[in-house]
Amino acid sequence: MSLSRRGLLSAGGAMGALAATAASAGPAAAGTSQGKGHGHGNGHGGGQRVRTGFDRLAADGYALLKGQRVGVVTNPTGITSDVRHIVDVMHPDSRVNLTAVFGPEHGFRGTAQAGGSEGRYDDPATGLPVYDTYLKSGQALADVFTASGVDTIVFDIQDAGARFYTYIWTLYDCMEAAALAGKKFVVLDRPNPVSGRAALGPVLDPAFGTFVGRREISQAHGMTVTELALLFNGEFLKDRPAELEIVKMTGWSRSDFFDASGLPWVPPSPNMPTPDTALVYSGTCLFEGTNLSEGRGTTRPFELLGAEGIDHKWADAANALELPGVAFREAYFAPTFSKFQGVTVGGVQLHVLDREVFDPVRTGIALLITAKRTWSGFAWRSDNWIDKLTGNTRVRTMIDAGADLDEVTGAWASDLAKFRAVRKRYLQYR
Repeated sequence: MSLSRRGLLSAGGAMGALAATAASAGPAAAGTSQGKGHGHGNGHGGGQRVRTGFDRLAADGYALLKGQRVGVVTNPTGITSDVRHIVDVMHPDSRVNLTAVFGPEHGFRGTAQAGGSEGRYDDPATGLPVYDTYLKSGQALADVFTASGVDTIVFDIQDAGARFYTYIWTLYDCMEAAALAGKKFVVLDRPNPVSGRAALGPVLDPAFGTFVGRREISQAHGMTVTELALLFNGEFLKDRPAELEIVKMTGWSRSDFFDASGLPWVPPSPNMPTPDTALVYSGTCLFEGTNLSEGRGTTRPFELLGAEGIDHKWADAANALELPGVAFREAYFAPTFSKFQGVTVGGVQLHVLDREVFDPVRTGIALLITAKRTWSGFAWRSDNWIDKLTGNTRVRTMIDAGADLDEVTGAWASDLAKFRAVRKRYLQYR
C-alpha cells in the first residue's frame, strides 16, 4: 500500500501542513516527513506557546474527522491550554461527531489508583459511553472498538517519557486493535515532559514483554507519542499496520522540558504529581522491583526512596559517586499508603540540580547499587519485577554479582546504539 497524506491544517494559513501518515507508514515514510511542519521550540526564554495536536485539530474545525463517528482514548491529561477537557470541548461541537470514550489505566476521569480502571459506564458530564481498555489487547480490544460503533479512534494522553509508563502501551495496543477492527487511528501530540534529547538505558528483551514494556525500546525513549506511534507502526506492527494519522505540535523542540511549553500540567497518574516527578521516574521507578519504598504515599513519589533501617550511609555512598546534575539528601518519611504505610523509614531524596546533564537511568542504577551495598536488608521483589522494568535479567544479576556502575550501564551500550539508529528515522522535531 502506498503512503497516504491527508488533512492539511490551515488555522488561519499560518500553521503549516499536518504531518499525516497512514496504512504502511514505515521507516522510509517517517523519514520523508522528518523536519517538516514542526515548531522550532520556544526554549526556556521564549514566549511562544506550544500548540498541541488537539489545539491544531480544533483550530481546523476537526476537518480530519469530518463525517466520522469518533471515539477518544484519553484521561485527565487530555486538556486544552485553558484546562478544559477535550471530551467536554468536542461533545457539544457540531463539527465533530464524538460518540464514545475509551479509558486507560486509572480511568478516563482518573478516579482509579495504579493497577486499576473505571470499568464500563456512562460519563455523567456528557452522557457518552465510556469503555475500559485497561489490560485489554489484540482481538479482545478490537471487539470493544467494534462494539462501540466508532469509525475513527483518537488518542490524546500525556506521556511521562519512560518505557514502563503504561500509556504508551495503551497506544500500542489500541493501534494494533484498531487495525484488527478496521478503524482509522489518529494520534494527537503532546510534549515529552523530560525533553526529547536522548534515548537512555537498557532496551527491552522481547522475552520480557509485559504491559510495562511490550516491545524493544529503551528505558527512557526520548520521543513524543506521535513519534512512538510512527515507530510502532513501522517496526512492530508492519505486518498489519494501523491506518495511522498524526497531528504534530508546533512550538516544541527536542531540548524543551515541560516548563518551556507554557502548557498546564495535569498529573497523568496519581503518583506523577509534577514534571519534576517525570524527570526522575525513568530511573527511580526501578525501586518498584525492590523491597524499598519508591515514595508512593508521599508528596514526592519517586524522588523519595527508603526503607526501615536505612540511615545516612546510603546518601553518603550515592553522593560519593559524584553523579552529574544530582545530589542526595538523607531523608525520613512515613508513606500514607503502599510499602511501609504509616511507618517512618529512612532513605534519600533526589535533588536534580542541573537537568541538562542529569541522567535518570544511570542515577537509578547507581542508587540500586549503593542501596544494596549499604543496607543489609536490601532485596529484590520475589517475582523479579525488576526484570520486567529493566527488560532483561542483566541489571539484577550484575548488581547481585557486585558489578560497579560503569559495568552495569556499559552492558546495554550495543543494544542502545542500535535502538537509537532506529529511533532517529521516526523523529519529527528538531
